[in-house]
Amino acid sequence: MQIAQIQTIPEVINIMKVLTTSFLAFVLAFLLTPLWTKILYKYKIGIKIKSKSVDGKDLTFINKLHAEKAGTPTMGGVLVWFSVAILILASHYIFPWIAQSLNINFIARLDFLNRSQTWLPLFILITAGILGLLDDYMSIRGWGKNKGGGMKFAMRFWWLFAIAGTGAWWFYDKLGWDQIHVPAVGDFSIGIWYVVVFIFIILFSAISSNETDGLDGLNAGVLLFGFSAFAIISVFQNKMDLASFSAAIAGALLAFLWFNIYPARFIMGDTGAISLGTTLGVMAMLTNSDLILFLIVFIYILESGSVVIQLTSKRLFGRKVFLAAPLHHHFEAKGWPETKVTMRAWIFTAVTAILGVIIGIIGMGK
Repeated sequence: MQIAQIQTIPEVINIMKVLTTSFLAFVLAFLLTPLWTKILYKYKIGIKIKSKSVDGKDLTFINKLHAEKAGTPTMGGVLVWFSVAILILASHYIFPWIAQSLNINFIARLDFLNRSQTWLPLFILITAGILGLLDDYMSIRGWGKNKGGGMKFAMRFWWLFAIAGTGAWWFYDKLGWDQIHVPAVGDFSIGIWYVVVFIFIILFSAISSNETDGLDGLNAGVLLFGFSAFAIISVFQNKMDLASFSAAIAGALLAFLWFNIYPARFIMGDTGAISLGTTLGVMAMLTNSDLILFLIVFIYILESGSVVIQLTSKRLFGRKVFLAAPLHHHFEAKGWPETKVTMRAWIFTAVTAILGVIIGIIGMGK
């Protein structure tokens, strides 16, 4: 795997492309926020606090703890994936024309719509975003067989499985990928098992992102660090269009986070949590950093693990291990303010993301 040497003028221009793309995504998402917020408030697209857990039992503690959040506009995640979609299409179809008109070649260089690098993650981002949007709308209107409205977990799971399977097929059949990379050790061909690994990574990232999205700013901050980490790794792999794509998501997330920190003006919703979690998994596979993903967003392991442990313990032994699950609710139950839980989660993820980037870059080899 070739590692970029950030010393020459072309490499500096590429770095500027990544940074500029991130900045443009930030500005675009920031400017779209008032319009989208007005729509959300006008049509009363607000969340309903769940009263039932996954196993169907009452959520008395969580329900009371977050009662004041009822009615907070949801679907804020649309700002992220919609802004990135607009920007990447504009970079390919509009920026070259602007560059020619103004005679500024750098603008044309901002094009990051690339078949081998960004077609698939863009498709996954939009597809999963629409799936989450539908789930959010069903929840708001009380539609569906799930208690309180929305898709049942099984339905969401199989939709995500189909999306992950499509991506796995593209990688394995169209791109010919069948290797996983172990940092500082090397690449290992695993054949058809690559499809299984791919699907597992995507499902883990998507579901964990959804479970972590329970406090103002929590998941947005985690995802911001995650996509920033993969943008850096992509740069060192000379995948500048992929780096720009990841940086664009990070920039849009930063704008979203400006309004999502406590007390949130709106929340991400499934349209953000599912789409961004799924895309983060795709980023890991595109950079051959599937193992590094677990370190970068190690907090996802803790969040999802707490849910699995809690449900297993309640079903087998009839008692809870945690005061509440996912883990962030456990700390709330212990008396931590919501902002303390969120900010400590950010710090924790910042550390694991930095470690992931370091190991990922050093472990690439030559």
